[in-house]
Amino acid sequence: METHTISIDFPEEILLALNESETEFKHKIKVSLAIRLYKTEKLTIGKASQLSGMSRLEFENILSESETSISNLTIEDILSDISKIK
Repeated sequence: METHTISIDFPEEILLALNESETEFKHKIKVSLAIRLYKTEKLTIGKASQLSGMSRLEFENILSESETSISNLTIEDILSDISKIK
């Protein structure tokens, strides 16, 4: 898998205020971005978990902890599927 690097500048005091290492902060940024892109339906759950650097199961657990649905199905989708089955 090919990867790209994006640099973000931020004051060093942010790490001190958060009491986190740069590695921990990078991980939190990636997870937060993955959740946001999943919630806004920009990425599938598989691609979002890939962005977060986590397995799909780990990412689903994070979504569950943040009270985010792991399914984007709407009532209309379900009703449509039911009518197709009948």
